[in-house]
Amino acid sequence: MNRPDDRPGGVRSAADDRSVAVIGMACRLPGATDPEELWALLRDGEDVTAETPGERYDVDSLHSPEAEPGQGRIAGRRAGYIGDIAGFDAEFFGMSATEAAELDPQQRLLLMTAWEALEDAGQRPDRLAGTRTAVYVGNARADFLELALRQGPEAVTAAQLNNFRSLLPARLSHFFDFRGPSVVVDTACSSSLVAVHQAVRSLRSGESPLALAAGVSIALRPDESLVLTHAGGMARDGRSKFGDARADGYAPSDAVGVVVLKRLADALADGDRVRAVIRGSAVGNDGRTSEAVLNPSLEGQLDVLRWAYEDAGVDPADVDFVEAHGSGSPLLDPLELTALGEVLGAGRPADRPLLVGSVKTNIGHAEAAGGMAGLIKTVLCLEHGEVPASLHLDTPHPDVDWDGLPLTVPSKPQPLPGPGRPVVAGVCGQGASALNAHVVLGRADLGSDAAGPAPDGAPYVLAISAHTPQALAELTRSYAGYLRPGGAGASYALRDICFTAATRRHHHEHRTAVIGCSHEELAAALTGTPAVGGRPLTAVAERYLRGEDVQWETVFGDEPGRHVPLPRYPWQTRRYWPGEEHPHEDDGDLAAWVLREHARTGFDDASTLTDIGIDSLAKLRIVVELVKRCEAEVDPEEFGRLRTVGELRQWTRALEAVAR
Repeated sequence: MNRPDDRPGGVRSAADDRSVAVIGMACRLPGATDPEELWALLRDGEDVTAETPGERYDVDSLHSPEAEPGQGRIAGRRAGYIGDIAGFDAEFFGMSATEAAELDPQQRLLLMTAWEALEDAGQRPDRLAGTRTAVYVGNARADFLELALRQGPEAVTAAQLNNFRSLLPARLSHFFDFRGPSVVVDTACSSSLVAVHQAVRSLRSGESPLALAAGVSIALRPDESLVLTHAGGMARDGRSKFGDARADGYAPSDAVGVVVLKRLADALADGDRVRAVIRGSAVGNDGRTSEAVLNPSLEGQLDVLRWAYEDAGVDPADVDFVEAHGSGSPLLDPLELTALGEVLGAGRPADRPLLVGSVKTNIGHAEAAGGMAGLIKTVLCLEHGEVPASLHLDTPHPDVDWDGLPLTVPSKPQPLPGPGRPVVAGVCGQGASALNAHVVLGRADLGSDAAGPAPDGAPYVLAISAHTPQALAELTRSYAGYLRPGGAGASYALRDICFTAATRRHHHEHRTAVIGCSHEELAAALTGTPAVGGRPLTAVAERYLRGEDVQWETVFGDEPGRHVPLPRYPWQTRRYWPGEEHPHEDDGDLAAWVLREHARTGFDDASTLTDIGIDSLAKLRIVVELVKRCEAEVDPEEFGRLRTVGELRQWTRALEAVAR
């Protein structure tokens, strides 16, 4: 364990008992399926906004470059979009095809992203089950539900109960069996940063030992863009031009982001990989300091900035970088920059201006999830020691006192201070609800992921598992590439890689295990025919392959290995969307069709319908579907009395006979 004065992100060691570690994170953003891809596009200065795809809405019929209030038109036709919002691994999460198709894609993507974040954090879901782990999700959209309800009363089914926004965090808590707070947070565009603030408070108070804070926003309807156009908040060119004289609003964006948080002292004691440290945070409403509830207030922003740094025990003049709300609003941007300059500029050395940027210039503004995108970017900046360029700033906004304020918006990548002194960053979030949020982060120990010791020639077992054979084959290939020269794992000690795979990853049904004394030997074993017999640790590997529980801590001895990054789980996705059916060879067999669409697990004729996931809610859906499919009367009570798959097969054969 680190000594107290060596703790990661240390601005003041006395604050460590209140500090919270970011130990894992994952995201789905425009142009990026994970944080590494996000960093690549930020470093390359890419704008990944794009034309609105037809599957969202008909932008051609709604767009007008001269859109004016009252015309019912959208000013911009570009936004930031996640590519595959319909793709989901339903089998992994124990859902039937019908359940997956009827479930809001925000919930589906949040499930997969949360799993990835826990993997990144080295937190095994089976060991977290039943704990008071907390979930806070920032969200302000229910487009999927609202589109379903717009189809009319006959299209509404009980399944839509699953798509109310309160189910976003509840879905995670139920799947993982988390027993702590499970809360959806809606403060408009500051929602996900407020979710982080609430998670930090839960951890500090001892209410929760671990917390997931998330933001999710997937736009499926044009309504908000129409409203924004009417209000003058939609960028006509579909680009967020933070701080620029041409700023005319923002481009909307999809986003899903999850961070895993733990008290810093606990993270250090548990050997977690600390990616950054949250030193403090604050939220506050503008109150009546502005003329109207929708108008931003300079005074409200000043208050929250001061409160956040007071909570963090940090001198604002020591802050190196702030990820601004930075939406590209001609009204809000100057106020935000002025507030940052006033609070963080006081007492700042003239040769060290505050760096201020905005990820929204790269991916658009993800609204309720925008703060989470900014937080993940900030953690990456601290890890890489660099602040990427903020885009689309050609002519500085005339309402900002650029000469008088000690801040700069970087037009090219700027280095952060080296290990000689602590590095501090802030993240801003501001909501149309007049609720402002600010989170203060410190850099973690830059040596925590350094290369391990040279190989000692000892053999180790690499244990890999997945939910299906197909996923296992794909994951095995990923590990082989990870271990080879030039792969991401080449810089980590073999012992740490095998220790992490064994002790910090969930062990699924389908498994492989190889034994080797070097990275190259393990990679070769993974791509050839693995043979574990006749070698040290053979008995351990064979027990694992048989599906037995292995006491890995005993295998690795008294000295624990370090937690290092590993390849992420390979989802086996297929497209799920309401009204879309995939061709299957059911040969007109009603039972086969019902089971394919509604069974969550494997089965035989003796399996009970309840055990394979066909519960009372599913039976209601099936009755409606059978009436439409067979054009015959179906007695719900009679169907409800069916208990087993065998009884279902007999009953559907009788129904088919009547229908003919």
